[in-house]
Formats: sequence, structure tokens, C-alpha cells
Amino acid sequence: MLEKNILLGITGSIAAYKAATLARLLVKEGAAVKVVMSPLAKEFVTPLTMATLTKNPIAVEFFDPESGAWHSHVALGVWADLYLVAPASANTIGKMAAGVADNLLLTTYLSARCPVMIAPAMDADMYGHPAVQHNLEMLRSRGNVVVEPGCGELASGLVGKGRMEEPEQIFAAVSRFFAPRDMAGVKVLLTAGPTHEQIDPVRFIGNHSSGKMGYALAEELANRGAEAILISGPTSLSVSRAVRRVDVTSAEEMYEAAVSLFPTVDVGVLCAAVSDFAPLRVSPEKLKRTGEELQLTLRPTRDIAAALGEMKSQRQRLVGFALETGNEEANARDKMRRKNLDMIVLNSLNDAGAGFRGDTNKVTIIPAQGAPTVYPLKPKRAVAADIADKIAGILNMQR
Repeated sequence: MLEKNILLGITGSIAAYKAATLARLLVKEGAAVKVVMSPLAKEFVTPLTMATLTKNPIAVEFFDPESGAWHSHVALGVWADLYLVAPASANTIGKMAAGVADNLLLTTYLSARCPVMIAPAMDADMYGHPAVQHNLEMLRSRGNVVVEPGCGELASGLVGKGRMEEPEQIFAAVSRFFAPRDMAGVKVLLTAGPTHEQIDPVRFIGNHSSGKMGYALAEELANRGAEAILISGPTSLSVSRAVRRVDVTSAEEMYEAAVSLFPTVDVGVLCAAVSDFAPLRVSPEKLKRTGEELQLTLRPTRDIAAALGEMKSQRQRLVGFALETGNEEANARDKMRRKNLDMIVLNSLNDAGAGFRGDTNKVTIIPAQGAPTVYPLKPKRAVAADIADKIAGILNMQR
């Protein structure tokens, strides 16, 4: 969870509409968010919208015109753990670099004691102009963190670099900024999501895994400095650019990718819900309804965890997951022993709010040596942080 005070600065840019989504993401993950807007920003997103999303009053002018209350730029800067200016227009970036303080947003910037992160937003020609690049470089040299804009279609109709990065990517940058760096220099391979085993060109055998737990863990490890490689089955999820994603469909494809990449990493984390069986034969054409029973002969798929457990060197660590419905801990420990795992994360379908598709999980982390740790129901991002703590712990034991 991102339990930090975030001061969100919004400037006059068409990208200001994205600030609403960004604020929602920050609040959802536990951040306290206050918003300061430039006067022109009100033309693009209303203070009422931002106040509703953040549950805090919005500061635009130095004084509230109705109550006469003073918005202290000093107090805002002292309160914040991070001042995030998103979007940051070319005009505001230039004033920040020059030390101009002609509105509340800029005055707060000059008095802020906290780190500052900016997400530029402007047309491609403006972004590429030497003056803007000089200003950005000057801000970087003073310790400001710049979230590079993306490429794509701009408000002008042109295509190029300058559109503000998507809110999900900015949120990921904020998360990385605050994460402990206890995984720096560690290379981690993760699997996530379901696999689809083809029956014919239309149908497949699958399961209910959404991939959310594996994706959250990949992001958490990347935030902590790890080089994260995520082998993902079919999901609708996206991942930040800090994670290298390898897309697969079937259990066989996931097996081949995992066996190929595992020798290059320090840690393997097997979070995917891989199908144990696949059709023995795949029909080249769609199977038609005949009114009679259809029988499928299934063959076992290759066991990824067992294969990596056999390959594992003394320097490597391997973490597995177990989803159980009965005799949970004993079954999980047996799986850990058989597959040569160093740690296993157990969750049960008997626990409300745990398991597939949801945004929460309830896990017990069992090490190969030592007592298990039982955690309460938490959001999957918080569960990912707990798992990452334990992974860092077993790596420290190795060192």
C-alpha cells in the first residue's frame, strides 16, 4: 500500500483529464492526496471533480474567495512526501526552471521540502524545442524526477512524443520511488495468469485465474529494484515498462519459456495457474454439435515447478504457490518438498475474498525452514509486498 502524502499539481493542459484517474489510483492504494491547480487548469478539469476523488479541498488561489482562508504554500510543501506535477505544461516547466512564482502551484514548488516528480505534457514540437529540453535538464540536475512523456496522437492531431504518460505508468513510477531497494541487482523470473489448452480453433480448456496476484508481485519486485521478467498467460492486465513481459498461451509455451529463462535468473516465482492437462489431439476444424456426447482424451502437461526445481543451482531460489481446498498446509508442504522449492505461498478457496479474480487475497507463507507466517485478508498489492519481504529475506540468508 502507498501510505504517503501526495501533493498533486495540475497545470493548464488538455492532459489534465488524466489527473482524475491518477488521483483515483493513488487514493485507492492508500495515499492521502491533496491537489493544487493552476488557474488555467480549471478550464480542463473542475476542482469539484478533484475534490470528490481525493476527499480534500482543492487549492487554486492563495486565498479562498468565499471564506478568506489562506492556502499556505509552505504548509502544503511540508505536508507532502512527494509533489507530483501531472500534467506539467511547457509554461510551468519553464517557470519552475527559472524560479518564477506567479501562482500557488509554483510558489508551493519553490517552498517544497519534499521530492518533486513531473510528468510533461505538450505538443511534440514544443517538447522537442531546445528551450524545453534545457529546462527539463536543469530540473533533473536539481533532483527533480521526470516521467518521460509517451509517443502517440496529440491534441494537435500530430503524432509524436509529448503526450503525458498514462496514469497507470505514473502511478507505477511513484510506487517505485517509495519502494525499498532491497531487491536491487536481483534478477527474477515470474509466471502469472492462466493457460489455455486448445481443443479446436474456437474452444479451449482454461481456468479462472486473472493473473492479478502475479502481476502485482512483478510490479512490487521491479519497484524494489529487481530486474523482473514476467511470463504471462492470456490476461487483460497491463504491466509497467519496468517489467519485461513475455506472452504465452499454452502450458507447453509457458514451460519452454520458463525452462529457457530460468538459468539466467536468481529467483523464480511460479504464480501462474498452469493447466495440469491438455487435449491429446487438437481438431483442425471447429467441432460441431451432433447431439451425442463428446469425449476428450487429456494428456498431462509438463510440470514447470518440478523441472525448475531439478534445474535449480545452489545460488538460485524458487518460490511456488499452492491453491488448496482441504488439508491445506500439509499439501503445500508436500508440494514444496517434491518440487524442491525454497518457499511456498498457500491460499485456500475456503477463505472468502481469496483465490481467483478478486482484488484481495489471504495467504500463508511457508518457508522450507522455519514456521509459517499467516496473514489476514489484504489487497493483492499489499500481499505482493509481504511476499517480496519474504523473498528478500531468503536472499539475505543466502548472502
